[in-house]
Amino acid sequence: MTLEHWYDQAMTAETYIEDMEKHKENLQKVYDEFQIPDDENFFRRLENRKLRVIAITEDWCGDAMMNIPILLHLAEKSHTEVRMLLRDSNLELMDQYLTNGKSRSIPIFIFIDEDGEEVTHWGPRAETVQQAVGQLMSGLPEKGSPEYDAAFKEAIQTLTSRFKSDETFWQATYESIKEKTEQKL
Repeated sequence: MTLEHWYDQAMTAETYIEDMEKHKENLQKVYDEFQIPDDENFFRRLENRKLRVIAITEDWCGDAMMNIPILLHLAEKSHTEVRMLLRDSNLELMDQYLTNGKSRSIPIFIFIDEDGEEVTHWGPRAETVQQAVGQLMSGLPEKGSPEYDAAFKEAIQTLTSRFKSDETFWQATYESIKEKTEQKL
């Protein structure tokens, strides 16, 4: 199936947010508090390319909860339409964008042109955020140990808290998306 077909099948961002069950309030908090930089030159160049975005996501994902609002602000500033596909029901597409060739990590933002061809893709995390996540997760006990499940749950709570409040994460994510797309403008 072509990316154009995937785009046509995807839901609007409004529908995705309206239907969220897990991180709706957190996503809204990030959306309300994130201050997108004044990058008018970048926004106009992005707008002139007439790109659209397919976001592969799930509402239970903390990374998506933080990254989607940043993408939506960028899309509003550049008049770029964003559509959402749920990862777990669209594995055929997801499996074309595996992280490190093996992980179905999300979100993935696929930027397509007017002909439905991929221009670039981004995700699932900015490098700065990845480093912070890696550092936190490296302190977990061995998987399978009696302490692992509780420690993992606590780590996820810590990450969720940072994702919904750490403006340095938000800015790093914006800069990472900008850098990736600017290479193709």
